[in-house]
Order: sequence, then C-alpha cells, then structure tokens
Amino acid sequence: MNPGNQSYRIAVNSEIFIDKSEMIQYLNTVLNTQQRFVSVSRPRRFGKTMAADMICAYYDREAESRELFVNRKLAGCEPYKSDTKEVFWDEYLGKFDVIRLVMTDFMEGSNTVQDMLQYLTDEVTEELLDDNPDIKIGNRINLRTVMNKIYGKTQRQFVVVIDEWDAIFRTWKEDTTGQTMYLDFLRDWLKDKPYIALAYITGILPIKKYGKHSALNMFTEYSMMFPRQLARFTGFTEEEVQILCNRYGRDYQAVSSWYDGYEVSDIIPPDPEHEEFRTTGKSPEAIRYSLYSPLSVVEATTTGIIKDYWNKTETYEALAEFIEMDYDGLKEAVAFLMDGGRLRIDTSTYQNDMTTFHGKDDVLSLLIHLGYLGFDDQRSEVFIPNREILDEFKTSTKSKKWVPAFRTITLSEEIVKATWDKDTEKVAELLEEAHNRAGNKTYNDEAALSYAVQLAFYAAQKYYTTILELDSGKGYVDIAYLPAPKYSTIPALVVELKYNQSADTAMSQIRRQKYPERLEHYKGNTLLVAINYDKDIPNTRSDFKHHKCLIEEA
Repeated sequence: MNPGNQSYRIAVNSEIFIDKSEMIQYLNTVLNTQQRFVSVSRPRRFGKTMAADMICAYYDREAESRELFVNRKLAGCEPYKSDTKEVFWDEYLGKFDVIRLVMTDFMEGSNTVQDMLQYLTDEVTEELLDDNPDIKIGNRINLRTVMNKIYGKTQRQFVVVIDEWDAIFRTWKEDTTGQTMYLDFLRDWLKDKPYIALAYITGILPIKKYGKHSALNMFTEYSMMFPRQLARFTGFTEEEVQILCNRYGRDYQAVSSWYDGYEVSDIIPPDPEHEEFRTTGKSPEAIRYSLYSPLSVVEATTTGIIKDYWNKTETYEALAEFIEMDYDGLKEAVAFLMDGGRLRIDTSTYQNDMTTFHGKDDVLSLLIHLGYLGFDDQRSEVFIPNREILDEFKTSTKSKKWVPAFRTITLSEEIVKATWDKDTEKVAELLEEAHNRAGNKTYNDEAALSYAVQLAFYAAQKYYTTILELDSGKGYVDIAYLPAPKYSTIPALVVELKYNQSADTAMSQIRRQKYPERLEHYKGNTLLVAINYDKDIPNTRSDFKHHKCLIEEA
C-alpha cells in the first residue's frame, strides 16, 4: 500500500539511467477511461520492474515525488488535450492510493493457487484496514468489498500495479484449474470497478486465453508483437544506445551488431484516440523502432566487453525445451531462422501460456514473448534479432538430433541456387535427396509431392513470398515464388508439378495456360519450373531417379 518512491529513486541515482518517464503521459490519457486496464508484456530484463516502480512513485499520494519528476522528460511533455480539458504532466501526480503487488512474493510458501490468493487477500486487506481503521467489514472478507467501502467513504481511487503477474503460468504450468481461479480473481477484483483509476499489470506473457476468449478481456495488450503506443518504452532505442556509447567511448557499430534487432511499431492504425486522428480524421503513420535488450547494453557499455549477457541471467525458460518439441517442421524452421531467414507465421492460435501448443507457429509465438525471436508486425514474420540471441540458438542445437534439420536447409539453399542457374540435372538430383528426407508419406500423390517440393524449397522463403494455387485466370499455378522487395533482381518462379506423368507435360501446361501472364510485373525475369515424380521406375534401372525437371525462361 502506497510503497513510495525509494525504488524509483534508486534507479534514477544509478550510474546508467535511461529516462522513460514520458510513458506516464500516455498512462494519464487512459486514466479513468475504458482503456484504464493496461497489460504490458516484455522479455526478462527489459525494464518491467523499473517501469512499475516509476508508476508507483508518480501516482502514490504519500510519496511526495514532484522533485523526482520535475527534471525528467515527463515534465517537458506537451499537455494532453481531451474533449473537456488539457491534462498537464503533473495533473495526477500524487493523487491516488497505490497498491503494488509482486506475485512471486505471494507464491513463495504457497502450495496452491488458492493458498496464494488467500495469502494475498489477507495481506492487502490488513494494510487497507490499517490505513482506514474506521471502515467496518463483515465476516466475508474480499478485496472487492473492502476497496469498494473505502472508496465509498473517502472517494479516493486506487492505482493497482502488479509485477510478475504471469508467474503462475510459468511456475504452475499444468494447473489449469488454479490458473482459471486466478484469472477469475483478478476479473472480479478489477473489472468495471469505480474504485480503479488504473490497473497496470506486467510480465513476460500476454494474458492467458481459453480458445478465443480471455477472462481479462477489459485489458489492452501491449506486447512484443504489438506494443502500440508504448513501443519506444519497451527497450533501449538506437538513439539511447548511441548516447551511452558516446558517454563511455564504446564502438556503437560493434554494440549494434551484437544487441540490435527487435523491431516494433508504436501505433496500429486506425487509432481514434490519437490527436491527429481527431483533428484530421486520419491516423498517423506508425513509427518503427529498432530496440536493444537493456541489460546487455548496460553491461557492454560499462565493462567495454561485448559478449552474451541477456541469455545468461536465468535458465527457467531454456530455449532447447521449446525448439526440440515434436512438431512437424519446427526444427527445419529453427535451422532456417539460424541461417538468417525470416519466417511468416500465424500467431492467432497461440494461447499465451507455456504448455498449450498446436503446432510450430504456437511455439515460435511463445519465443517472441520470451525475447528469443523478433517479430515484424507488418509481415507477420519472425527472425532471430541479433548475434547474442543467435549464440543461444547455437548452444541449444549442438546435439546430433539437429544434424538432419541443418542438412535440410543446406540442401534447400543448393536447390534454390541450382534453379537460378537452370541446372536441371542438379535440381532433380537434389530434389531426390530432399524427397527422401521428407519421408515415405510424401510419395503417395500430387498433393504429397507438393509438400515435399515446398520442403525442398524451404530456403526460398528467405528471398520469396510463396503463393500456393495462384489463380492465373486459366487455371491454378501449383506454386509461385514472388521475389521479396529486398531481392527484386532475382527471377520469379512458376512451379508446376506432375505425378506419374512427365516434366514435358507440366511445361506444356504452363505454356498452354499462359501462367506467366499472371506475373506480368516480373515479365522478362521469370523462370518456369516443371517437375515430375515417376514412382514406377524401379531402382534396378539406370534412369532410377524418380524426379525429372525442366527449367525455361518465360
């Protein structure tokens, strides 16, 4: 209860302090609105606790923090103009009772979620009643009743700040009953309650979903996937790192090459709450930030030694535990990312926990929140953000079980380059090896052949956007590979597959159906790739290769 400003003062007085106080200005705009429920998720050691300390220091009515903030960036912010008034930087300074919770404190010594919630209720209620001794309560004590009575008598609202809010989902991973109880507790305590001016929860994971729904649907998520208006407060920005490097005489390019790489956007248009939208009717363009892990930058600039820091701090989220899960294509995806590739994924099915996975995309989604992968929200692509994280992947993939996955990616790179060289014999030979690696299930029909060829061309995702069954107007192109803007000079690929027919038949179909016309934008730089697999040729014949390939210019 009203924890004061000492923790934030310690941060301000530290040798390295990056001023993120402008974050308060944004929180003031959502205070006492429907958007007053804020959930911020970031990887470990990305400054979550310091931000929580700052919020407590600002709103705490007993903290007397004016002198602490008057020289911060917050004091230089332009007033926020609402429909009814101007909100200056100090409008809500010291105006609320603050309840500050660190969930791991209540988990210690608790054997179950129910025990933990009772412990939390007892401790917080005791402090509330000590501060409000004239409040009378009945036999059934809960936070909702106590805080409602206090608010009714004093008209003082609360700012609730919860750090490590998701620790239950990381520690008691399998206790789904307890997790549901915890979410219901938070909902009943916070949702639609007039005594809540602001609820700010922070952790590594976003809010747990059950199917497509969440018990805490009143919260707005600010995550590593979509940090929204809090993007520049998620980590250290390039400008902030440059200032630190200049102060300590460090090589910025060296620091950048090791620790830069997380990409985030600050606003997801349309944003009707933004001033520009209200005055012009148009949403502002999202500003993209390249972010650094704060811990790594602080260690590198103070010591002058560039090495792995962030991934050595804790081990409970071991990377190997997740990337070795038995999901089809996961290992190949990891090998591809380690080779510098970017992979488009579907993040919509991820349930925001550490146990519910339905495929490789869910695992990769978790790794975004844990900080092991960066995320491009414009293209829904994941990537390994920097050399420090790449080292962790290398450490986690040293065992022999990873050899086939790395061979698959190496083989795929060779196939793509042989295709560009129009080396049909080489492509057919490499397809044979790739097809064998894909397993017997890919030898059954044309659809299975398509799967095997896509796996063989896995590395093409580094250079192309892949489109299956592209409508050409006169039929459907089996697979089209369209060059990414970054690789605009490479040829587009039109791939036609046949099963137990001939490559000549496939090429004739491409020509007859005029598939290249659908790719008019790539006219003069398109390769036509015809592939046939003949399962009936016995391995006793000299032409036993199964695959035949033709490559021609459009």
